[in-house]
Amino acid sequence: MPTAIAVTGADLALPPQDERTVPAAVLDGLDRRPLDQAVADVQTLLDQHGHLVVLYSRAVPTAVEQRLHTVRSLLESDRIALFRPELPPLGLAVLARQLRQLASCDLSPGVLASAGRLLTHYIHAGALLASVARLDRVPVGLTSHARSWMPGSQFAVLAHPQPQLVKVGPDTLLDGPEFGTWMLVGRGRLQSDWVTGTLAPAWRTQGLRETEAPAESAAWWGTDKLIEFCAYLPDLSVLYQLVTSVRQTVCHWCGIDVIGDLCVFCSATPPPAQEPRPARALTAGSPRTHRALTKGG
Repeated sequence: MPTAIAVTGADLALPPQDERTVPAAVLDGLDRRPLDQAVADVQTLLDQHGHLVVLYSRAVPTAVEQRLHTVRSLLESDRIALFRPELPPLGLAVLARQLRQLASCDLSPGVLASAGRLLTHYIHAGALLASVARLDRVPVGLTSHARSWMPGSQFAVLAHPQPQLVKVGPDTLLDGPEFGTWMLVGRGRLQSDWVTGTLAPAWRTQGLRETEAPAESAAWWGTDKLIEFCAYLPDLSVLYQLVTSVRQTVCHWCGIDVIGDLCVFCSATPPPAQEPRPARALTAGSPRTHRALTKGG
């Protein structure tokens, strides 16, 4: 069985991108279940799949994050990777689906889990907001804060890869990807066609799909009056080529294959490089010195 890719809510388990996309494991309500049941559920996933990669948002309740770490500690397993990328909830859901696509390929668990950090760089995630008064994930100036109290104001915000915030106007645009992407739009309580009618064409998206914004989006963006969007690479062949083109190394601690400088399963980093020993000075009593003096005499 392929490595299990898990998310912390059913609305983060997006429909398959293609026929090879494996189902997501949903750890919904992990903090509300008895601890022994949560441990048993995760142990079952490990027994079935061998390794487990859990993606969760920075907007997830603290109790859920604590429960994830508690379960991992109780199982004393280095086959569970906990990954919390710098992505809004919809972007995280897209990344989880990309890993579900790659889980059907001949990638080792360590390389698959490490691929999450790599693929994050190719995701452009943001939102259209009715207010930025409570937005603390992206730098917001005093002027934008003041404008957010004006009726009818809307703000276009790019959270990743580079933060950007602009007030929506006739010529408003955000910096987009320089490669072909699809766009997923997650609708909240804001009514607007700016994302689909203006941003998507400006970014030259090759395809567009819509869904509901994840439940965690309101907490992440500071408002539920939003339309979240994410531009991403949809093709499995492109994702696979990106991952396999990166040099692989072996974790010096647990021995698993990884890409990058951090093992996502045991969290070990490469040992510091050993500095070359300085050349020792010749002394009068050393054999080399004796031979040199003999030849010179």
